[in-house]
Amino acid sequence: MPIMPILVLIATIAFALSPLLAPGFGGFDANQFPVPQVDPPVQPAGYAFGIWGLIYLWLIIGAAYGLWKKAHDPKWAPMRLPLILSLGVGATWLPIAQTSAVWATILIWVMLAFAVFAVLRSPTGVGRTAWLGRAPVALYAGWLTAASSVSLGLMAAGYDIMGQVPAAILALLLALVLAVSVARRRPDAFGYLAGVIWALAAVCVQNWQGGATSVLITAAIGAGLLAALAIHNKKRA
Repeated sequence: MPIMPILVLIATIAFALSPLLAPGFGGFDANQFPVPQVDPPVQPAGYAFGIWGLIYLWLIIGAAYGLWKKAHDPKWAPMRLPLILSLGVGATWLPIAQTSAVWATILIWVMLAFAVFAVLRSPTGVGRTAWLGRAPVALYAGWLTAASSVSLGLMAAGYDIMGQVPAAILALLLALVLAVSVARRRPDAFGYLAGVIWALAAVCVQNWQGGATSVLITAAIGAGLLAALAIHNKKRA
C-alpha cells in the first residue's frame, strides 16, 4: 500500500480534529490587535464559518475514498504532497490563532499556497474523481483564499496601516484576483469558486445593516463576477 494516501487520510483527520485544541474559537479576538477590530467590515458573518463542517467531512470522505479506491491511480498522486503539507499546517492553526494573529496570518497563507498547488494538481475527470478527488480540495482552497485575504485586511486595519474600510476593499480585491487566477487555470474545479463566493456573500450579510456600503458593494460585485465566471467555466469543462 503506497504511503501517501495513508498520510493524506491521517493529515485530514488531524485537521478535522484540530478544533478540539481550541474549543470555542470564533475568530480573532478584537484585542489581539493594537487597534481593536470590533465588527470589522472585512470579516464574513458568523454563519459562514459553518462551512468548515462540510469541508472537514468532505475532505475525510475524499481521503478515505482515495486510499480505498485510488491509492495506485497516477492521476491522484500529484496533489497528495501539497495537500498533506497544507492540512498539516492547518492542524496547528487554531491554537496558534488564539495567541498570535500575526503568526496565524502567516500560516494561513502557507496553508493556502499548498492548497492551491493541490487544486492545480488535482485529478481530472468526472464522476467520483470529480466529487471525491477534486471538489473537496477545491472547496477547501476556495474558502482559504477568502480567509487569507480577510486576515490581511484585519492585519492592515489592526496595525493601523489603513482604516477598516480601505483595508477591507483591498482584501476583497486581492481575493478576487487570486480566485480568477486559479479558476482560469482549473475551470473544472467548481468547488473552488463556490468557497470564495460563499465568503463574499457572507461579507455582504455582515455589512447589510449598519455596515460599510462600499465594502458591501465590492463584495456583491465580486460574488456576481465569480458566479458568472463559474457559469462560463462550466460551459468550458
